[in-house]
Amino acid sequence: MRHQDALGELFGEVLALCADAGLATVGVIAIDGTKVAANANRDRTIDYQQLAERIVEAVIATDAAETAVLGERRGEELPEIVASAEGRQGWLRAARQRLDQERAARREPIPRSRERRLLDAKQRLEEELAFERHGNESYEAYRARGVMKNGRRFGSPPKPYTPPDTPAGKINLTDPDSKLVHGMNGWVQGYNAQAVCNEQHLILAAEVMTASPDFGHLGPMFAAARHELASAGVTDAPKVVVADAGYWHLEQMNAITGDGIPVLIPPDSSRRKNKPRRPGWDGGAYDFMRLVLSTELGAALYKQRGQLIEPIFRRHQTQPQVHQIPQTRPSRRPRRVAADGRHP
Repeated sequence: MRHQDALGELFGEVLALCADAGLATVGVIAIDGTKVAANANRDRTIDYQQLAERIVEAVIATDAAETAVLGERRGEELPEIVASAEGRQGWLRAARQRLDQERAARREPIPRSRERRLLDAKQRLEEELAFERHGNESYEAYRARGVMKNGRRFGSPPKPYTPPDTPAGKINLTDPDSKLVHGMNGWVQGYNAQAVCNEQHLILAAEVMTASPDFGHLGPMFAAARHELASAGVTDAPKVVVADAGYWHLEQMNAITGDGIPVLIPPDSSRRKNKPRRPGWDGGAYDFMRLVLSTELGAALYKQRGQLIEPIFRRHQTQPQVHQIPQTRPSRRPRRVAADGRHP
């Protein structure tokens, strides 16, 4: 998005005005997400082999054409990849995140011509494979040292892994940033839109991403809301945070409650109401949360979640011009929306 920074500043300015008007209250903070369709046809998602065939058919897969499109970006050395998470998957995940950051920094518009989109899609898939290989090589080199970052020796050797010879992913030719995300009504070619709101239905923070699950987004979304509130001059801590079962992440919940802020998240999804509990989800924090939510106060506080955040998403879902995100942005970098809920 070419005007992403300016829109982000506008979000902060609107939130500051709302704070001056007394609307940025922090009694109950609700977090939720919804799947938003991209302005892209799902049938336009293809794999590397199909992409290569289309390029050949269009007679554009030549070195001269590729050089003309990619320019100086060909042959650059890959940056160093260091993962904070242990294990091979952590290093491969760090490689993908580094690639997303580089794409966000480039801020290249999606090409209008079909030929250039084909080449751009081909380059994206090849970039992803190159970063996966580099991440895997970095992990293998890390393991070859024989000791972990804390000085302890490694245990059993990891399972061998060899990246594929050709990119294994898929890409959408209309909106390359969009992905297939799974929602309540099945798969959607689009994004996972996350939002945090207060009792005034005021959006305090919002992000757009391509990961389907809400799991793992509780901490980042709460931190984003605290940052936006602090920038708007609101220093009071939220009284309670509520979210649905998809946000259950004990480590992130403990980090928030460690600051003296209660978190109400049911361990059991409403869709599993008549089903047995998941194995291992008994005792400890699970039963404690079930007990809290069964009290009159706990039930009353959690009931506000649906009353606060769901109407915001429902309003967006009933407006076609807002329900679809146009394919005019260059990256998967999370984007903020206006404080009154309108997409920029």
